[in-house]
Amino acid sequence: MADALLTRASLLLRLRDPEDRAAWQQFVELYGTLVYGFARQRGLQDADAADLTQDVFQAVAQAAGRWQYDPAQGTFRGWLYGITRHKLARFLERRKRQVIGSGDTGAYEQLGQQPDPDADGETAWEQEYQQHLFRVAADAIRDSFAPATWQAFWQTAVEGNGPPAVAATLGMSVGAVYVAKSRVLARLAEQVKQLQQE
Repeated sequence: MADALLTRASLLLRLRDPEDRAAWQQFVELYGTLVYGFARQRGLQDADAADLTQDVFQAVAQAAGRWQYDPAQGTFRGWLYGITRHKLARFLERRKRQVIGSGDTGAYEQLGQQPDPDADGETAWEQEYQQHLFRVAADAIRDSFAPATWQAFWQTAVEGNGPPAVAATLGMSVGAVYVAKSRVLARLAEQVKQLQQE
């Protein structure tokens, strides 16, 4: 999956062919969690976030044949954010006009309290992208470390557990936990940098 991010321009060219199932599958794997996560972060329920994600990908599919990659016009991620923001705004607007058909008034009230999708949406999109980038990078490098090394990193850096507790749990010295965390963080930073290259 990491290679897919590095070949984004070629992937976008392949998306022009609606019959290229491999390209579309790769695209959905790369950006599906980003769009879905952004929708969830903005207060949508699971099914609604999934529907919104499908709407975004349908819009991308309709525009793929006409879309020209031009870095001077902005990034693909920015274009995808624009589509997602537009679809989210339309979704929220439709929801405000609909009569509640289910007994789930809490979710409806939460949607009504959601801020304008444009207000701070770009920050939320960027945060979701950074989390997505972390997940892709972590998946790409995980197998290059011994399980204990990975767990030492994960439990200290991600879960926030203290090194002495992690060392006791994994049967390692505290120093070894610090070294493991440092090694994985360095490799993770390299992987993220590599993925961010256009």
